[in-house]
Amino acid sequence: MYAISIREPGEPDVLEWTEHPDPRPGPGEVLIDIVASAVNRADLSQRQGNYPPPKGASEIPGLECSGTIAELGEGVTGWQVGDEVCALLAGGGYAERVAVPAAQVLPKPAGVDLVDAAGVPEVACTVWSNVVMEAGLRSGQLLLVHGGAGGIGTCAIQIGKALGARVATTAGSAESRQLCADLGADPVISYRDEDFVAVVKEAGGADVILDNMGASYLDRNLSALAPDGHLAVIGLQGGRKAELDMGKMLVKRLHMSVLGLRGRPVEGPNGKAAIVADVRERLWPLIEAGKVRPLVHARVPMREAARAHAMLEAGDVRGKILLVR
Repeated sequence: MYAISIREPGEPDVLEWTEHPDPRPGPGEVLIDIVASAVNRADLSQRQGNYPPPKGASEIPGLECSGTIAELGEGVTGWQVGDEVCALLAGGGYAERVAVPAAQVLPKPAGVDLVDAAGVPEVACTVWSNVVMEAGLRSGQLLLVHGGAGGIGTCAIQIGKALGARVATTAGSAESRQLCADLGADPVISYRDEDFVAVVKEAGGADVILDNMGASYLDRNLSALAPDGHLAVIGLQGGRKAELDMGKMLVKRLHMSVLGLRGRPVEGPNGKAAIVADVRERLWPLIEAGKVRPLVHARVPMREAARAHAMLEAGDVRGKILLVR
């Protein structure tokens, strides 16, 4: 088969469409003929040499895909060859085929195009596991989403609204802010020239914050939280290290979680299988009802993954960039 290789750590041009051995499904796995994958910021970090795959995972980038099941591994039940699916991956999505644990596979949501479904699993599982399963967002609460116009952000805004929460968000350009408003976010805050802490405090403080920035936003996020609020950190675009004011957390009884998805085991109480199962049971009906939908910024041929990486790095991407076979 053909897949994207990372020739060496570096700029997007190190991505090459080359021949690889055909994967085979092991026990408990399925083999998927890939129709599309999607670009995530973790892929950029891997390409740059800063985010190696977990032990045993494919060196091929790509944390999600959609396609049809081509083969079932030993012991797999509940799936058939030919089923249209999407899947959460630890790697291997920028390819013609991938083997993945059956517990990380989801049926293509009714009403969603099979190509567009490639942009759902990673963002859905990331947002749902952090905002709902960990932080416990519920109706009437205020959710603050940083970077609301991106793949994670657009998904989080829609999930928050579908659950009956109020949603505030930060975004950059006027077009990005308008997209967030169209999805139901209010207030929409310009991170370029507005103080999100002041705006969110005026709205009563955030009960849950979904943060992709890390260090550079840490203290301001704690200030923006309401008493008993929860800060869920899922990215470190603003750095890894910051001073933590535990006194501020103590006074307001704040909670903070810093949780990754890729490196989790498949099984166990905190494993990917449990997250995928909960997403299928509780989020999939919202997607099939049209309350949460994938937003696609661009479709790019998979062999041109370098161009897709450059697009995401350039910024102002609204929704997901898909890589299409």
